[in-house]
Amino acid sequence: MARRLHYAWVVAGTTFVVLLVGAAIRATPGVLMVPLERDLGWSRATISLAVSLNLLLYGMAGPFCAALAERLGVRRMMTLAMMLLAAAILLATQMTAPWQLVVLWGLVVGAGTGMTANVLGAVVATRWFGRRRGVVLGALTAATATGQLLFLPILARLAGGPGWRWALIVVGAAALVMVPLALLLIREYPADLGLRAFGAAPDDPVPPRRVGNPITVAFDVLGRASRTRDFWLLAGTFFICGASINGLIGTHFISACIDHGIPEVTAAGMLATMGIFDLFGTTGSGWLSDRIDSRWLLFTYYGLRGLSLIFLPRALLEQSGLSVFTVFYGLDWIATVPPTVKLSADAFGPRDAPIVFGWVLAAHQIGASTAALGAGIVRTSLGDYRYAFVSSGMLCLVAAGLALTIARGARRAQPAAA
Repeated sequence: MARRLHYAWVVAGTTFVVLLVGAAIRATPGVLMVPLERDLGWSRATISLAVSLNLLLYGMAGPFCAALAERLGVRRMMTLAMMLLAAAILLATQMTAPWQLVVLWGLVVGAGTGMTANVLGAVVATRWFGRRRGVVLGALTAATATGQLLFLPILARLAGGPGWRWALIVVGAAALVMVPLALLLIREYPADLGLRAFGAAPDDPVPPRRVGNPITVAFDVLGRASRTRDFWLLAGTFFICGASINGLIGTHFISACIDHGIPEVTAAGMLATMGIFDLFGTTGSGWLSDRIDSRWLLFTYYGLRGLSLIFLPRALLEQSGLSVFTVFYGLDWIATVPPTVKLSADAFGPRDAPIVFGWVLAAHQIGASTAALGAGIVRTSLGDYRYAFVSSGMLCLVAAGLALTIARGARRAQPAAA
């Protein structure tokens, strides 16, 4: 008789779909930047300001949402986030002034997507899986790539055809569909169904459920973590990670391609192709993080990403190397997440790790926010993205070196020197 499917896989699959839709929403400004510029006359620096604020709030919500998930519950949080996102996105179809973009996309959508951030995947993987946690976390992280894969070419065609408002209607409707899905299928803990976490042994301790105000809990964990050297190394490298992916490439790659005569739909297709390769790269990274020293994985990922970004301006100019960049960069897109989560768990323990990773993710999004705004200013001022791409690539090489100085193995992080 076939073994019954463990409910952990149902929860993981539902979370994957919710994260996928959240990723599609976060990727939407990259498709709409030029159409908004043409239709409403807003500069890329102005549009980048809203995107920058969005990315910042997305990251800053992470640590509080990790704590809120224990107080409010993952199911309620997913439902609330998707309802908030749907309302804001559908209202955005009526925008006529830049401040409306800043409020709706920068503030409301930024907070809503922050409630469905990668930290949510870390919470689900930690609660529901005692075995294969790295693979599951890699797959949940890769949902952001799959979101681009499924939605970006469609959104680009809609933006170039019926108009950018129809692109927003599609992602808004997708957010609404997630509400009943989360309500029906998500459960909080294996114990709620009389189960153990997948792969957990009978004598494995169950982490106690945390009580208290989510804001207080988040800052208490930050206070303990910030006294360690490893926290700042993880946060610093992840700041650079954010500055080199969704803040830069995710926001400005399509616009940079258009600057070099590449059609918007073609550019969106290349970004979606990166998503295909990242689906394999990030899932594979989760598998590797269970087997290989995560510091060396980060060293490799950041080093290769830095070289690819330094190469990008030449690839855009000659266009013959863009396919190489697409594959090379795609494999490395967010492969840094599984080893970063594992290092966080090694250093801070399974109870604090999701909230610590939330703060590390906040640093990631501060980097993304800085790059999104900075690249927009560079393009508006100089008429080209070259310096933005090269400087981000150099920072990645710095991150590669820093990754090797993080504490090794399961050793607890040591307090930073006073």
